[in-house]
Amino acid sequence: MSKQKIINIAVIAHVDAGKSTLVDAFLNQSHVFRSNEEVVECVMDSNDLERERGITIYSKNCSVNYKDYKINIVDTPGHADFSSEVERIIKTVDTVILLVDSAEGPMPQTRFVLSKSLEMGLRPILLINKIDKKDQRAEEVVDEVYDLFLDLNANDEQLDFPILYGIAKRGIVQHSLDEEGTSIEPLFETILNHVEAYPDLDEEPLQMQVSALAYDDYIGRLGIGRIYSGVLKEGQNVAVCDGDGNIRQKSVNQIFAYQGLKRVAVSEAHSGDIVVISGIADISIGETLCDKDNIMPMPTIKIEEPTLSMNFIVNKSPFAGQSGKFVTSRNLKERLEKELEVNVGLKVEPTESGDCFKVSGRGELHISILLENMRREGFEIAVSKPEVIMHRDEENRIVEPVEEVVAIAPSEYSGTIISKLNLRKGVMVDMDEENGYCRITYSAPTRGLLGYRSEFINDTRGEGTLVRRIKGYEPFKGEITQRANGAMISTETGKAMTYALWNLQERGTLFITPQTEVYEGMIIGMSARNTDLEVNPIKNKKLTAIRSSGNDEAMKLTPAKIMSLEEALEFINDDELVEITPDTIRLRKKGLTPFDRKQYYRELVKSQEIEQ
Repeated sequence: MSKQKIINIAVIAHVDAGKSTLVDAFLNQSHVFRSNEEVVECVMDSNDLERERGITIYSKNCSVNYKDYKINIVDTPGHADFSSEVERIIKTVDTVILLVDSAEGPMPQTRFVLSKSLEMGLRPILLINKIDKKDQRAEEVVDEVYDLFLDLNANDEQLDFPILYGIAKRGIVQHSLDEEGTSIEPLFETILNHVEAYPDLDEEPLQMQVSALAYDDYIGRLGIGRIYSGVLKEGQNVAVCDGDGNIRQKSVNQIFAYQGLKRVAVSEAHSGDIVVISGIADISIGETLCDKDNIMPMPTIKIEEPTLSMNFIVNKSPFAGQSGKFVTSRNLKERLEKELEVNVGLKVEPTESGDCFKVSGRGELHISILLENMRREGFEIAVSKPEVIMHRDEENRIVEPVEEVVAIAPSEYSGTIISKLNLRKGVMVDMDEENGYCRITYSAPTRGLLGYRSEFINDTRGEGTLVRRIKGYEPFKGEITQRANGAMISTETGKAMTYALWNLQERGTLFITPQTEVYEGMIIGMSARNTDLEVNPIKNKKLTAIRSSGNDEAMKLTPAKIMSLEEALEFINDDELVEITPDTIRLRKKGLTPFDRKQYYRELVKSQEIEQ
């Protein structure tokens, strides 16, 4: 079999710019699918959660053939919380297609993924997508991208990037705005002209670096990475080198290459290709597979540190075990260990209690995706309020993560957004206004932004978009006020009654509906005041002997606010937990009875005094 020329490309962009849709177009126009095959949109977003949320969470590979080239394509996540996925992938590719929305222009995450590509010395291709939008401003956006490249210290070669325009949804790419595109061919041609195929290094000693992990129930842990030199054969004995200089002898079992969307077993793979290997049970990110007689480890891949942590606790509420299959600490420990096999941005540490694990990740979404997957698998867990991970700098000062926040909303809401972000210790960086919309850029501590997304959506009546990106670490910003409202806490266990909820609704916002099972200590709503309210939601109307139907008022309830998992995590305070089960999400106090709560506050005050 003659060796194919290989080019590896990554599609990088901000969330919602059309990365997965562009990959669809690549696959469709390369005739990967049979003529009678039913094809779904965003075929690379294969995970259920990815389909529901319309975002890419895990980076994935596929390949297409064009002329005599094999082009491996990597679809990357656009969300800042999954940046650890992007960093590793950039190392395995020859160029990146930078996708930018023709109306929105470059966003914070665009800056992050582009900076990583430029650091690696890659020469990007710019594709301005969605040029069919009514408010498209493609020419201005190109200027903004040039400014971004200059900001990121791109060299002359990198600044000389090809510019294409397209509508990924319709599979159209064109060289200029004026011409009428018919296919994605101009993009294929630009890739071939802009990037040279990977050089033939088959005669060199073997070097392959693992950049991603996967897991198969039948063959175990899989390592995914690029062969930088040499040829890898099925059953070959190799030396595996880790970041600390340790070397161990292992044998590669099977090798899989990408053909279209499928992983196909091959007997050998050549330099330049991205492959999947099995047989090395303890393979890890950044490790190098070398020829056992010629050991040349590659520089290890650095993963960004986690910024947020939460405690995952075995569910001990009065309703524990009613709907979940996995409810013990052993189940929880095994599941978190399995997640660590593939999720390198995550960190799991044991705590003093055997029933509690401290899980750290890159953001609220990063950890909530894991929680959502676990509840769908049948786990029951309680989780604490997310906490920002502090660090100390060279001068031993406490520093905390700070984010760049871009808020785009109708101009009438700008005052509210500015006052809310100022309260959260944010500092305004920039503000633009155009076509009735304002774009406000802030620098704000991650600690202050916890819980802000749902507040922002309410403040802008759902018309605003909020984009965040970790910018770096800055000195501690001081105290930030927590949630302004108290909680409504149930004092009884039983079924909530319409009569009780009708009387309670004027005292705050309810989270439950009539006939919902509640227990003592469960949070059933948000109080209108800034203090907690202890209420009885199961109280029913007394039935008397004499009753006039005309005197009874119709009990109309305001629709309850049903919390999503992210909203629940954003809502809770330090003394509260989110109870997650396969069929429901409940909020509760850590101490279920008034006595337990007093005890908890006493211990908290004591620990604070000891710290001081």
